[in-house]
Amino acid sequence: MVLGKVKSLTISFDCLNDSNVPVYSSGDTVSGRVSLEVTGEIRVKSLKIYARGHAKVRWTESRNAGSNTAYTQNYTEEVEYFNHKDILIGHERDDDNSEEGLHTIHSGRHEYAFSFELPQTPLATSFEGRHGSVRYWVKAELHRPWFLPVKLKKEFTVFEHIDINTPSLLSPQAGTKEKTLCCWFCTSGPISLSAKIERKGYTPGESIQIFAEIENCSSRVVVPKAAIYQTQAFYAKGKMKEVKQLVASLRGESLSSGKTETWNGKQLKIPPVSPSILDCSIIRVEYSLMVYVDIPGAMDLFLNLPLVIGTIPLHPFGSRTSSVSSQCSMNMNWLGLTLPERPEAPPSYAEVVTEEQRQSSLAPLGVCDDFERALPGPLFAYIQEFRFLPPPLYSEIDPNPDQPTDDRPSCPSR
Repeated sequence: MVLGKVKSLTISFDCLNDSNVPVYSSGDTVSGRVSLEVTGEIRVKSLKIYARGHAKVRWTESRNAGSNTAYTQNYTEEVEYFNHKDILIGHERDDDNSEEGLHTIHSGRHEYAFSFELPQTPLATSFEGRHGSVRYWVKAELHRPWFLPVKLKKEFTVFEHIDINTPSLLSPQAGTKEKTLCCWFCTSGPISLSAKIERKGYTPGESIQIFAEIENCSSRVVVPKAAIYQTQAFYAKGKMKEVKQLVASLRGESLSSGKTETWNGKQLKIPPVSPSILDCSIIRVEYSLMVYVDIPGAMDLFLNLPLVIGTIPLHPFGSRTSSVSSQCSMNMNWLGLTLPERPEAPPSYAEVVTEEQRQSSLAPLGVCDDFERALPGPLFAYIQEFRFLPPPLYSEIDPNPDQPTDDRPSCPSR
């Protein structure tokens, strides 16, 4: 018998949405078909599928072991969410080339259905980060005697949904700070900053309405600004690697001495970003809104308000939870500001933390000027439906290596 050739081996999913993109949540049934097309008759030992979901982190650090001696320390950790195997054709053993128990497949196209259930326990949302990832995939393997196995892997996306309509995410976030500038024996008046937002939880595509009051009693011209940061934290062997990235920002008007500026709902739009990851033991993705005052020649005055980026948007009939904002005596002008194509970068990480915090930090700020350059492919259609995109492709090579950050002086030099 003349063995034919394998023309193609493909995997397709029975999708759960109108965008024909494989997206699932914990407890869902993942089903699909493995399609095998051959140009002639072949004999097969087995056709198997493997399904797996896991989170994995990896990074390296250089260590100095003494005079003229250095080595590289690897940090890796992995969490497995599920591991499934199924035999579509044949038997378990593939380690021999005997002619017994072979299955004949005739020329043409053949389809084999598969199905498995995701765990009911919470799963981490699919993610590709600087030093780690959360991935889910199905792999098909075709084994024939005297031939190398034909293998194909296809990933699918899992979203662990975050409903922002929960009380903890509907509560307003607020803060107040003040800073007095000094230079040698001269002291100027204080700069004060108060800011609040309507709630903690948002979904991509929404605009955060910022209510703030900035009073400049110093002798300098200052500029109020706001920015959204994403923080990726990776954990392995008791160590943490942190990456901060700029998501979006806006700039207010320059404020001269003795002036006050009020933001009555100034809007900062959330671009397409991945949702928060809060339940994974080795990867966390968190967000924050920083409202700050850019002070020339001194450390900036800033407020950090925590954010949670969810997947289930605010119900139309739900409360806007602006119990603080809605009771303001000021008129609320809901501004629809257009963000610049490239948002202006806020101050570096070293400029907004104390010396003690800076020394304990494991990684300086990495700024990403354009978060909307997202992963292409069929996932885009589904992301548009849910209003967020996956992060950029993961690479073991750090595209933005750590650079030392120069501290700005706390007062101008004379």
